[in-house]
Amino acid sequence: MPLLRVLLFDDSDSLRMALSLLIGGTPGFEVVGDFPHAQNAVEYIRALAPDVVLMDIDMPGITGVEAVGQIRKAGLSVPVLILTVFDDDERVFTALRTGASGYLLKHTPPAQLLDAIRDVHEGGAPMTPAIARRVIQWLSQPPTLAANNLATLTERERQVLELLANGLSHRDIGERCGIGVETVRTHLKRIYEKLHVHSATEAVARFYRR
Repeated sequence: MPLLRVLLFDDSDSLRMALSLLIGGTPGFEVVGDFPHAQNAVEYIRALAPDVVLMDIDMPGITGVEAVGQIRKAGLSVPVLILTVFDDDERVFTALRTGASGYLLKHTPPAQLLDAIRDVHEGGAPMTPAIARRVIQWLSQPPTLAANNLATLTERERQVLELLANGLSHRDIGERCGIGVETVRTHLKRIYEKLHVHSATEAVARFYRR
């Protein structure tokens, strides 16, 4: 039976070493590389051909979510499993919408982490239970007036919201639209007011449920 090839991205040297020892020391697994940043994630994936990518979010250079976006834009279908300490709605929702295949918190027990790597390789979408409950709540919410208020957005506001929903950072949105980061924030503030929401996560949820 071929080994399941795993590629790691995490800026913590100690955690990368621990993950490498855990995964690489488990029968049926092989760690093909581990890196402290994801700036060259696409190149590494093409060169090392992993079966699963394990991705942190908060790293120098670009975030794990931005790296997922680059991986998907490059046409790479390798499953990317987020492993992070962050459990706030905005990061969770944006990571999944950008193309992450699963979302685990770093307190996940080793045996469950290994099971999740197998699961995502076989087409599953493993998530820490608390994260899975939030996703279910998002999907089960009934349509609200805010969903209809998208029609009140200006063309620029709709463009900013769509780019946000595609996982772009405020800086990248500004570059794409030819405006400054503060102007992006101003547009987002107006979007929140028009949609009667209080965060980027809620705004993006309205966009996808329009």
